[in-house]
Amino acid sequence: MEPNDEPGPAKGRGIYLLPNLLTTGGLFAGFYAILAAASGNFENACIAVFVAAMFDGLDGRVARMTGTTSDFGVQYDSLADLVSFGMAPSLVMYHWALVGFRADGPVLAKVGWAAAFLYAACAALRLARFNTQVGSTDKRWFIGLASPAAAGLVVSFVWAMNTFGFSGQGLRWLALAVTVSAGLLMVSRIKYFSFKGFPKGERVPFFVLLLIVLGIAALFIAQAKGLLAIAVAYTLSGPAWWAWTRLRRKSAA
Repeated sequence: MEPNDEPGPAKGRGIYLLPNLLTTGGLFAGFYAILAAASGNFENACIAVFVAAMFDGLDGRVARMTGTTSDFGVQYDSLADLVSFGMAPSLVMYHWALVGFRADGPVLAKVGWAAAFLYAACAALRLARFNTQVGSTDKRWFIGLASPAAAGLVVSFVWAMNTFGFSGQGLRWLALAVTVSAGLLMVSRIKYFSFKGFPKGERVPFFVLLLIVLGIAALFIAQAKGLLAIAVAYTLSGPAWWAWTRLRRKSAA
């Protein structure tokens, strides 16, 4: 400090209650999902992950609206997301289907838990990459499938198939494909449309409004199946957009 500099006011060491309380609610929902899956209560486990996603959408908005954003809140939110959208979905899928690979021998048994770990590790990498790129990327797009969307795909698959009466044991290979695909898409460079990327008053494409209307209708008609349809459509939108842009570049060349 220079001799003529005067020390500024000391920064408070407290934390903002409301946004961090919402983050804690999401963390608790993810923690409960893990316990419910371990107990075989898969429907409640899946619902808990969606509840965590609701809290995740609220805490940031509340912090911005009330002017209570902080570095602590950002880091706490990422740690909570790792539990709710990394560990919880991977363990829900493991207990529902991937554990069934034990019946196929010791080698394939390792494939089951390795796939669950791959998903959790990819979620951690996705969150770390997102934190380091905040402020330097186009807010209209996510680079890679966002962890809440990946979690939505995994748990809506479990919830819908469970509603249809399918057993995880019988669908373990399909469950393996869903888990690995969701994990790899999180760390991919494929762009996904971000619905939070547009400021208020800016126009959005018509298909966005159409997707919102269809999404609300699907949720009213069929909860688990509607959520799965939305999750699959959004997950496929990234590769579809990537393929479309590649074709346009080739045709323009």
